[in-house]
Formats: sequence, structure tokens, C-alpha cells
Amino acid sequence: MILPVNLGQDSYDITLERGALKYAVEAFGLKNEGRKVMIDHHLNPADFCRVTMSYPEMSSTSEMIFRFICRMGMFDLLNRDAAACIYTGMMTDTGSFTYNSNKPEIYTIVSELIKKGIDKDLIYRKVNQVYSECRLRMMGYVLYEKMRVYPEQQAALITLSKEELDRFQYQTGDTEGFVNLPLSIENVSFSVFIREDSDYIKVSLRSVGDFPCNQFASTYFNGGGHKNASGGEFYGSLSEAVAVFEKGLQEFNPNKSEDLGKHA
Repeated sequence: MILPVNLGQDSYDITLERGALKYAVEAFGLKNEGRKVMIDHHLNPADFCRVTMSYPEMSSTSEMIFRFICRMGMFDLLNRDAAACIYTGMMTDTGSFTYNSNKPEIYTIVSELIKKGIDKDLIYRKVNQVYSECRLRMMGYVLYEKMRVYPEQQAALITLSKEELDRFQYQTGDTEGFVNLPLSIENVSFSVFIREDSDYIKVSLRSVGDFPCNQFASTYFNGGGHKNASGGEFYGSLSEAVAVFEKGLQEFNPNKSEDLGKHA
């Protein structure tokens, strides 16, 4: 997101979670006015801001924001609503604390946010357990009809076309978490969800263990992200995107440790 901030006669555009200029322009209409500051936690952010603060070691950009607030001596100004926003960002960026979340200080921050009055259980329910009937029906369709498992590669693929999305009256957010579903299958360590949007193919990638899905994303889908949670994009047809994925599985097999070294 982009936060326009005015400090006296100076204006700043603070971009969060947007490591590439084109995403900031396309998604939020970032203009050339104002000094640009980036706060992010992804690898290799693009160099389009005057100040870039990117720490991939952090669990989330929200964790970074909390730390900045504390370092600026403004923790006492943090109210419950702001604390809830920070917690929501930390929770969603770690898959409800299921990856990239093993550092004890993360839970120290969570405890401080709880002291501010947040209801973490209610936040979890609103984010992960309150959905439309259409989403649930689409999830059932995905699991029964659209999930393909590749046992030799310990991988799985889910695809949805624009027509299929329309069939289930797709709304933004309805497919959130679909990419994680195949990882509950025993011996599946790499899952990819390929969704056809109006102007491009969106690719979401998740893995467990040592498989670096961010390297797969950067090699085959012009993307990147974290070791176990990444994204990318493809310009072409859905079937062509699937072909690229399957080609990648052959060249970058999640089940062969020697393949990982080739792409390190």
C-alpha cells in the first residue's frame, strides 16, 4: 500500500510491501511527486525509493513497522485499532504463524499487542473463518476437480480459469489460502496455485521444509518472495502457464536435493 504523508512543506510517499515500482504504480497510482520511502521485508526490492528499508529476516512488514514505532519512542501512542492492524499483518504474512515465525521476539511483540487490547482470536476468525457460501463451494470444486498431485516431485498444482471464477461469483480474497491446501497431503512439500485474472496469470507458491519456492518463482514466473511463500506472474494462457510449471518441476525437482544446489 502507499501512504502519502505531509511533514511541513515536504511530502513523502511511503510504500509498504511493494518491492517493485510497477506494482506501486499499477496498484496504487504512485506518482512522481514527493520523496519515496519503502518499508518491506522481501528479498531484492527494486531501487526506486530515496530510502529503502528491507529486512528479509523479519517475519513481516508489520513487524518492521512495530519496531520502528518503538524505536521512535511512540509505543505509548499506539492504540488498539493500530495494534489490531499490525497483528493482522503479522498473522497473514506468516500463514497464521505457520512459517517464517520461529523467532521468540515475534511472540513478545504479539504479547505487547494483546496488552493494547486486541482480540487475536476474533481477528483470526474474521480473517480465516468467515467466508461466503460461494467461496466454500469453490473450495470444494478446487479440491475435487482442480487439484493435481505430482507424487514423484512431491508437488501439487491448483488452477482456476476466469470462467471458473465467474461461475462461483468470485470476489477479491475468495481464493486466499487455496495454495496452502495441498500441503496438508502427506509427502507434498511444494504447492502452486495458478489463477487466470483479467490481464495476466497470477501464480502463488508455497513450500515446507528446505525447498526454496522463491527461487522457483524467480526462475519461471518473474517473481520472488520468501523461501516458503512466494508469488509470480505469467503473461500468456493458463495452459501455457501450467506447461511452464511442469517444465520447472522437471528441471527443479523439489524431491531431489541435488537439484536445489543447481539453482542456489
